[in-house]
Amino acid sequence: MGGIRYCAALIWNAIVMSLAAIRLIGFILGIFLITLAVSMAIPMVTLVVHERSDDLSAFLWSSLITFICGLLLIVRGRPETGNLRPRDMYLLTTASWVVVCAFAALPMVFISDISYTDAFFETMSGITTTGSTVLTGLDSASPGLLIWRSMLHWLGGIGFIGMAVAILPLLRVGGMRLFQTESSDWSEKVTPRSHVAAKYILLLYLSLTGIGTLALWLAGMTPFEAINHAMSLISTGGFSTSDSSLGHWEQPAIHWVAVVIMILGSLPFTLYVATCRGNRRALIRDHQVRGFIGFLLVTSLAVGTWLYFHSDYGWWDAFRIVAVNVTSVVTTTGIAVGDYTLWGSFAVLLFFYLTFVGGCSGSTAGGLKIFRFQVAAALLVSSLKQLIHPRAVIQKKYNGHPIDEEIVRSLLTFSFFFTITIAAIALGLALIGLDWITALSGAATAVCNVGPGLGTIIGPAGNFSSLPDAAKWLLTVGMLLGRLEILTVLVLVTPVFWRY
Repeated sequence: MGGIRYCAALIWNAIVMSLAAIRLIGFILGIFLITLAVSMAIPMVTLVVHERSDDLSAFLWSSLITFICGLLLIVRGRPETGNLRPRDMYLLTTASWVVVCAFAALPMVFISDISYTDAFFETMSGITTTGSTVLTGLDSASPGLLIWRSMLHWLGGIGFIGMAVAILPLLRVGGMRLFQTESSDWSEKVTPRSHVAAKYILLLYLSLTGIGTLALWLAGMTPFEAINHAMSLISTGGFSTSDSSLGHWEQPAIHWVAVVIMILGSLPFTLYVATCRGNRRALIRDHQVRGFIGFLLVTSLAVGTWLYFHSDYGWWDAFRIVAVNVTSVVTTTGIAVGDYTLWGSFAVLLFFYLTFVGGCSGSTAGGLKIFRFQVAAALLVSSLKQLIHPRAVIQKKYNGHPIDEEIVRSLLTFSFFFTITIAAIALGLALIGLDWITALSGAATAVCNVGPGLGTIIGPAGNFSSLPDAAKWLLTVGMLLGRLEILTVLVLVTPVFWRY
């Protein structure tokens, strides 16, 4: 009898704790929605300044609906009992992206008169900093809509930085455990409290956005174009105020400024903080940063030289155009100068490969991330040495830290599911009726959060508006999976997750 009471007490406590955790998740989501509602004031002010009051009601109603829903979630206050376990963090992370996208799509529906499917696709693309778009006529679009798209990129970028630094290492997702040592050193030597660390990152993010805006303005953009592209580039998103993307501006200075901003957004923000706090060589000494910069430089030089010999461009112009496009694809920004798919089959295949690379861990960039390629190379070298010296004890290291078996397992798991996810989505798109180039490149660009795909439909000169709704929803899932490092979302569909 006592055993039955004990089991009943355990079950009851589990239910109470689960309900408390759900209430806490709802409370946090409510805060996110209220923040989203308040942020809609910026497009409203933009519309007033540009004297486009006809679109004002769209943001007003969207803000009101979002605010009321957020208020309903927090009106009971924060639960006094219940803490978020690691498993609850998976649910919170995924739910926050989906819920925010669901409400952030409302202004697009009201202004553009597009379907909710298109609006949700555009919003998910913005929040995940993918940059794929279903909208056309951007050159004459509502300024409120344009600034809202750029803000979605900006908010999604800072949101992912926070998740990559604070949440993913704790959840041991996708090899991020490798950087837990750096995070620990950072918290002890740079700033002792996580909320203080968040303030430093936010301040840096704001500062880089401001500097980028000023630089683009001085380079030739209008202030409105500059702030939009600064938010888009620092978040490695890719939304532009023109259908021609960055190719709308012919000034070389704008192109080079864009390259610099994209690179700055793709570097680890924890190392920015360490640099500002006195560790002047933090960025320079980091193996990942050196590999990332070196890869961009070598690839741009090689492809720029190849384009010089296979086009009418001068060498410097060829290098500039290639540098913009290579940096854009590698950093998963997706902004473009011209249509590189017209350069021939070599360029098309090369840019397809570059889609998978990504920037640095702890940045706004997506993709596989440079550190995974570097760790794989380190493992390959150690395996080759082991073949030559079978009895030798060879320690695997990366960036001065040992690579243990747990890290290897997580990297292999992530890489496997990353590949399987792209293959499955591509197969689904082909089943819907898309040609194989559109299906494969669309799946890759969605999961890698790059933006444009390949081919005449979704290439750099096209967009995703003509795709069937089923394809858009499938690509939306791909964007979410890629942004949240695959496993964070997949764990939610396992039966064991829902058992206490």
